[in-house]
Amino acid sequence: MAPAMAGRFTGKVVLITGGAGGIGRAAAVRFASEGARVVVVDVAAAGLRQTVTAVEKVDGEAHSVEADVTKLAEAQRYADAAVKRFGSIDVFFNNAGILGALKSLVDYPEETFDRVIAVNVKAVWLGMKVVAPLMRARGGGAIVNTAYTASKHAVVGMTRAAALELARHNIRVNAVCPAPIETPMARELESEIKRERLTATIPMRRYGEPDEVAALVAFLASPDATYITGATYTVDGGAMA
Repeated sequence: MAPAMAGRFTGKVVLITGGAGGIGRAAAVRFASEGARVVVVDVAAAGLRQTVTAVEKVDGEAHSVEADVTKLAEAQRYADAAVKRFGSIDVFFNNAGILGALKSLVDYPEETFDRVIAVNVKAVWLGMKVVAPLMRARGGGAIVNTAYTASKHAVVGMTRAAALELARHNIRVNAVCPAPIETPMARELESEIKRERLTATIPMRRYGEPDEVAALVAFLASPDATYITGATYTVDGGAMA
C-alpha cells in the first residue's frame, strides 16, 4: 500500500459505490487510514461485510448499504443513509462498474450492453445527481468517477460537464481510468485474454494494484488537489502513453 497521508480526511465522510470490489475496498481502507468515516455501497452483501472488516482493521469506521446503483430510488437511499449515519458527504468515489461481454460489435448481446450502460454510465449520472445537491447545500465537496472499458468516453464526458457546472459551488469532479488492475474484473477478463498477452501491452509489464488506484483517488479528493477539476487520469502502467 502507498503511504497514507495522516489526517488528510479527519472529520470527513467518504461515500464509495462499488465498495465490495477490489478498487472500492482499497479506497475505503485508504480513506479510513487517513481519518475518514466511510460508507460503502454495493449489491454484494458478503463483499460489503469484508470491506467493513478491512476498514475496521485500520481502526476506521465504516457503514455499508446494499443497493442497486442503477436505480434512482436506490441512489437516493444510499446518499440519505450516509447523511443519516455520519451527517454529510464530503467525498464521493463514484466507482461501481462491470466488465460486460468480450465480443465483437455485431455479436454483442443487447441485454449485456444495456446492463453495462446502466452500471457504468447511468449509475455514475445517478450518483452525481443525488450527491451533488447535498454537497452544494453544505458548501462543496469532491467527486471522483471511475471510467471503465467501452463506457469510458461517456463517463469522461459527464465528468467534464459536471466539473464545469459544479465549479461555482466549490465541488470538484475528476475521473480515473484504471486498467488492468489486480481485481476480480481483471480475472474475468483473463477468461478471454491470457494475462501474458495483456501484460505484453503494458510498458511496466505488470497489472496495477488496487492500492495504487486508491492512492490517486485519495489525492484527487484531498486538499492537495484543490485546483484540479474536470481532469481524467489513467492508471494503466503506461499502456495509453
